[in-house]
Amino acid sequence: MNRQALVQRIDLYEKLMRLDKPIGILLLLWPTLWALWLSSNGRPDRIVLWIFILGTVLMRSAGCVINDYADRDFDKHVERTKERPLTAGKVTTKEALALFAGLSLAAFALVLLLGNPLVIWLSVPALFLAASYPFTKRFLAIPQAYLGIAFGFGIPMAYAAQLGEVPAEAWWLLLANVFWAVAYDTEYAMVDREDDLKIGIKTSAITFGRFDVAAVVACYAATLVIIGGIGWTLNMGWAFYAGLAVAAGIMGVHYTWIRGRERMACFKAFLHNNYVGAAIFAGIVVDFLMSGVL
Repeated sequence: MNRQALVQRIDLYEKLMRLDKPIGILLLLWPTLWALWLSSNGRPDRIVLWIFILGTVLMRSAGCVINDYADRDFDKHVERTKERPLTAGKVTTKEALALFAGLSLAAFALVLLLGNPLVIWLSVPALFLAASYPFTKRFLAIPQAYLGIAFGFGIPMAYAAQLGEVPAEAWWLLLANVFWAVAYDTEYAMVDREDDLKIGIKTSAITFGRFDVAAVVACYAATLVIIGGIGWTLNMGWAFYAGLAVAAGIMGVHYTWIRGRERMACFKAFLHNNYVGAAIFAGIVVDFLMSGVL
């Protein structure tokens, strides 16, 4: 294989892993960062932090690969996805499975570096969730809830890495992430609803029907209430709640975008959830910094 062909192949693999579209990495990373800061009182171990950041990139990439493998026969019927490398036949199924295996092994190697038995054990269900999520769209009415568990499983792992245990607040934070994921991925599903109906894929946008916008708002509210409750039990200060208030404001903007159910507006709202996660994280970080100063 000459150099040009190799570069083209690498470019196809990058697209298969969606490295050109980092929103998935960010939506997976923010909850993990919330957990790392909350579990360490604002002082996460640097090695643990970088391992989780790198692990997030690897597992999101692996998730994209196995998602495209599972949906390769469906994506060709959807306008937005029909040119993805695997669906378009530019990458073979064997290549995709090999890439998924390689990324998963690399992520597991990072876990082993922590030397924490509990984190190692938790990485098993984490991998199962990531690998099985794409197939839940065949039978689960709201597969986005399953996605929320898969995307948020870095939360209990982060607590285990920092504390050697997984307290109740970690599971509550995971539940908050499930509601958040249902909200933003319903916005995403609203973009493809017509295509998904044709090909028989199940999504929350289809299940909620005409109550889709109300469901998104309700899930946003549940997210904020649960995280606010966690903050109250941890005696967090005003900066923490200011972060939640900013996140609530952003969610309100999303409502104005999605209520018309226009495809591009819904997709814009989905992408904009990066700022929701960032606002909550900023509130956590600033609150711990201020408590350290005071």
